[in-house]
Amino acid sequence: MNTARAPKPMSAFFSPYRHEFVRVGVCVPQVAVAEPAKNGDQVLDLLTKGDKDGVALMVFPELGLSAYAIDDLLFQDAVFDAVVGQIARLITASKKLNPVFVVGAPLRWRGSLYNCGVAIHRGRLLGIVPKVFLPNYREFYERRHFTSGEGMRGAAMTLAGQEAPFGIDLLFAAGGPNAFSFHVEICEDLWVPQPPSAQGAAAGAEILLNLSASNIVIGKAQMRRLLCASQSARCLAAYAYSAAGAGESTTDLAWDGQAGIFEIGDMLAETERFSATPQMAVADVDVGRIRQERMRMNTFGDNARLIGEASPPFRRVEFDFAAPSGAFDLCRRVERFPFVPADPAMLADNCYEAYNIQVQGLSQRLAATGLKKLVIGVSGGLDSTQALIVSARVMDRLGLPRVNVLAYTLPGFATSTQTKANAWRLMRALGVTGAEIDIRPAARQLLTDIGHAAGRGEAIYDVTYENVQAGLRTDYLFRLANNNGAIVVGTGDLSELALGWCTYGVGDQMSHYNPNASVPKTLIQHLIRFVAASGDVNQETAAVLHDILATEISPELVPAGEDGAIQSTESIVGPYALQDFNLFYATRYGFAPSKIAYLAWDAWHDPERGVWPPNIPDSAQRAYGLSEIKSWLRVFLRRFFEQSQFKRSALPNGPKISSGGSLSPRGDWRAPSDAHAAVWLDELDKNVPDTE
Repeated sequence: MNTARAPKPMSAFFSPYRHEFVRVGVCVPQVAVAEPAKNGDQVLDLLTKGDKDGVALMVFPELGLSAYAIDDLLFQDAVFDAVVGQIARLITASKKLNPVFVVGAPLRWRGSLYNCGVAIHRGRLLGIVPKVFLPNYREFYERRHFTSGEGMRGAAMTLAGQEAPFGIDLLFAAGGPNAFSFHVEICEDLWVPQPPSAQGAAAGAEILLNLSASNIVIGKAQMRRLLCASQSARCLAAYAYSAAGAGESTTDLAWDGQAGIFEIGDMLAETERFSATPQMAVADVDVGRIRQERMRMNTFGDNARLIGEASPPFRRVEFDFAAPSGAFDLCRRVERFPFVPADPAMLADNCYEAYNIQVQGLSQRLAATGLKKLVIGVSGGLDSTQALIVSARVMDRLGLPRVNVLAYTLPGFATSTQTKANAWRLMRALGVTGAEIDIRPAARQLLTDIGHAAGRGEAIYDVTYENVQAGLRTDYLFRLANNNGAIVVGTGDLSELALGWCTYGVGDQMSHYNPNASVPKTLIQHLIRFVAASGDVNQETAAVLHDILATEISPELVPAGEDGAIQSTESIVGPYALQDFNLFYATRYGFAPSKIAYLAWDAWHDPERGVWPPNIPDSAQRAYGLSEIKSWLRVFLRRFFEQSQFKRSALPNGPKISSGGSLSPRGDWRAPSDAHAAVWLDELDKNVPDTE
């Protein structure tokens, strides 16, 4: 696949390298047994392809220049000399190629044979890393041929006319504006309790390479994935694993050519297994994400210091790297909905966990108070629907009757017939105690008392007009809780808190406990779908839930206009699909606005690309262009960083749901209420073009 794009204005924005990505390729050539020249051809073919596709770093299989399964042929001078000749050939050819790459070769040094990874870039032999752990069990007999690299530090080797550092103490570091660092280990090194790559990561390596020739037996492929994913997660790194495939000797073993790229536990790419042709899997590794995670997770730094104090220092092998120019498609999947995975099984599992976290949190709080009842306002919208479902399940969990949930619909000046009807249908379907309090008389009196024009009948629908209604609803709920020996259940969600789309204090920002506090709007929709499809509710309840899902999101505080159009939340604060995306990357990783915009553009500019989560309506499967993304991101930055932190600084209790979102001042997010958004807005305007 050629991932290059045609040049365009401000094309640097459309290059992954501009946003701290590094393109990595894991290669599975078609090896020729004990024929280094043919193997060199295969490496060069893949290198040429990688260079054309903008790859920065490539890794090839263990002993790939000789083949792995050649046993005592490793001791043959003809094979060894031919391998060295191919290394010289690759060094020369690399002068015209951009990627830095590591190939596997058997090499002699001071009377011993070592299983090595050889790093090469732009005509320079960067370094040579020997394998440490040599398997000598079951089908493996590596100690018959090789010497372990254990303790090999500070050495140098002359190879193909160049002297280069030789040892297990090498950290390779690319300099320049697209800097990255990598470490090399070989096959079995990963399968031990403390792989060498753990020390490499502690020393600063962001990408961990493994040159492997692991044979295949039933079940081994999944174990490899588990090991690679686990090591990338534990080391907060990327892990790029190559493997031997077609062409290796099958005298006693078989080879599947499984190669993959993993990042902090996530698999980004994998080659086709059992392919009869050479394979290369390519992915853009987010070193910015790796750096952010290492900076945030202070225990990583603590552990790295302990490892560094107990181990000899690494030698840093530096080289200049220039990223390819022009624009490239991003080689990784970016979920359109970071809080809602597209994989149906994972989404179902996430919904199960989120729902039960909410139920457990509210159950514990109610039990701790010694009270038996919950009070909740039900609007017929998404948030109160989810909170009411959770409240009903809390009663089931605690062995209390559902009538102990005191649910109130509180119609105001703009409450629609549809939403009020849905609220009543839902309350009846769930078997809770339902009641209605019309807040309009109290709202008119309050507006009159404060001298607001709406109290005199004028059509002035400002923030005071809206907040009088929102405040009265909350005031009623708290007094109802006092009167009935209950606690007030909050309904506002994470997305609204992020955007400040809630009334502070005596308003929907406040409650005794809010199970929705860290659930974004995009996930709440799927939680409701999850309950509707779970089989735990009857057909009538499921029908109500689907009707609520189909209702436009509105606070229903301002009467419809002359054209009949109702107050639309998303027309004011932006599409929740985009704003939840912005929230995730701003708070979870602290990415710059330009990177968030780039990721959003990649995820959203083409509705035909990628996979949508299940049950997303066709009408919602739309595209957002860069100008629209930039415009709504500007709204998010201003509202989040400048206008609404004071509301989050006084949040009621509520359980954290996902690693990507909690704005509690006692949890993931602590920020000043008097900050300004200028630094984020400036970065956005300077680094994001207005059009594609």
